[in-house]
Amino acid sequence: MDIIRTDQNNVAFQLLVRSLNQELSIRDGKDHMFYSQFNGIENLKNVVVAYVNDVPVGCGAFKTFDKDIVEIKRMYTNPEGRQKGVASAVLRELETWMKDLKVPKCILETGKNLPEAVALYRKFKYQIIPNYEPYQNTENSICFEKKIL
Repeated sequence: MDIIRTDQNNVAFQLLVRSLNQELSIRDGKDHMFYSQFNGIENLKNVVVAYVNDVPVGCGAFKTFDKDIVEIKRMYTNPEGRQKGVASAVLRELETWMKDLKVPKCILETGKNLPEAVALYRKFKYQIIPNYEPYQNTENSICFEKKIL
């Protein structure tokens, strides 16, 4: 597996995000329009893409959320890459990049309807926190944080 650091202009990342959005439109159901307004990729300067045999299979990103805090966004592994360590490798690379940038803490939001994602974040020692804006009153959301430094 090869993992590259890139940004929102990476074509492989854009294609993976399209697949992610298609999957989430099914899993999120009626809530999809609410979530999609917070998932644009226009300002994602910190993106990683995982490749297996030169085929993009997973991605993730982070963006500035607040002073000393970044938010993980657009984590996805396509069906062919699942159960092969791709998501773990992507998350590990994002955390390494945060350390390189001396980011002390990250947060993220995922859905109760994404048990695979919840399990991944628990495996990496993310702690559940009260839902932050704009997810405070969203029943399906679960928010996490992790100290990086």
